Amino acid sequence: MFAIIQASGRQFRVEPGAVIEISGHANDTGTELTFDQVLLVGKDAGETMAGAPFVSGAKVLGVVDSQKRGVKVRIFKKKRRKQYRRTKGHRDHITRVRITDIQL
Repeated sequence: MFAIIQASGRQFRVEPGAVIEISGHANDTGTELTFDQVLLVGKDAGETMAGAPFVSGAKVLGVVDSQKRGVKVRIFKKKRRKQYRRTKGHRDHITRVRITDIQL
């Protein structure tokens, strides 16, 4: 069984035992998360349930494994012949989530 969920503005294909990295969640290690925005569920028999936009009553359960920061992204601005240069950057907070169950 697999599901396609929407989390942190992105879509993920998950199944029990999979590990995904989502951005922006600041939960402690071991905390259980529930994803209610399930777009599609595929069963083992080959049938699929598609939502409009979400599958009603479906949810995906996961546990926070760890947290880290992503790679540094550099933002560089320049205007030629004007002596203008600016460099900024940031690193996203990334939460690693292990999927435990898909419930219908």
